[in-house]
Amino acid sequence: MAAAGTRCYHSGNGRGAAMTPTIGVVMDPIEHIKPWKDTTLAMLLECQRRGWPLRYMNPRDLFLRDGRVQAFTRELEVIDRNQDWFRAGEPAAQDLAELDIVLMRQDPPFDSTYLYTTYLLEKLERQGVMVVNRPGSVRDANEKLFATDFPDCAPPTVVSSDSRVLREFVAEHGDTVMKPLDGMGGSKVFHVQHGNLNTTVIIDVLTDNGLTPIMAQRYIPEITTGDKRILMIDGEPVPAVLARVPLAGEFRGNLAAGGSGEGRELSDRDREICARVGPVLRHKGIWFAGLDVIGDWLTEINVTSPTCVRELDGIFGLNIAGQLFDRLLEIRQQGQDRQ
Repeated sequence: MAAAGTRCYHSGNGRGAAMTPTIGVVMDPIEHIKPWKDTTLAMLLECQRRGWPLRYMNPRDLFLRDGRVQAFTRELEVIDRNQDWFRAGEPAAQDLAELDIVLMRQDPPFDSTYLYTTYLLEKLERQGVMVVNRPGSVRDANEKLFATDFPDCAPPTVVSSDSRVLREFVAEHGDTVMKPLDGMGGSKVFHVQHGNLNTTVIIDVLTDNGLTPIMAQRYIPEITTGDKRILMIDGEPVPAVLARVPLAGEFRGNLAAGGSGEGRELSDRDREICARVGPVLRHKGIWFAGLDVIGDWLTEINVTSPTCVRELDGIFGLNIAGQLFDRLLEIRQQGQDRQ
């Protein structure tokens, strides 16, 4: 599918026209992914198709020595199949400044390990390596809280660890969704209704008895027709979205929670939201992001490891990873031209 509004890019090279970029990827163990739906694998397959060498590492492989960011990396070969989908070489210490682009594709939760990874990769970025997404911006843009930077796009929302504040919000809005600020895949997301005798217990569990702030948002009934994932490349939307439709009797549309994916076109309201959020993503160096939109409302902005590339590619015949890398090469070349 070549949908209207798709930006077509021509492939370039890494450090100048005569060089082939070497790509590093920081991700959770590749042996544990679900290859048929894994967006990181789609990216790696595209790199390999272009003949770009791949270096694979886990967050625990990173280390700093004498001011240089290094890691135990492995040469990587990927295969587009659901069994036996990769070959990795033996780990060897490498100065990561030898790489051209590093993909930061570690899944949440955003814990201390994730935090320290952003610090190390930020140092690497200062050594001239393009890190996608920019580590400081990933660190600062909590995926739940980031959406509240656009109150005209988001549903009524409160963030608090105080049971009184949260219960008052439920009393005001009735149906409410409560969720932790560091979760993913629909984990620990609760649908709370006014008068529910379990409301205080749910709040106590989610806030660890008032120690940890959580998010509460007004329930959006349109969730029954799907939680839309809009992928953004350098602030511009991919012009096809994946609506993740909940199972019958379920309110979470996440694919990890059993939802099914349906391809759709962007609505006018979707485009409005993208136009509001896109320039901020571009300014922050969040070159690949996923907006979650239910009905007319932005609920989350995924910046750590946005997914749904394989589903959208399969439904619409796209090559989203190809679009992303073409744009990254353009951005990288523009940065070098200014130096």
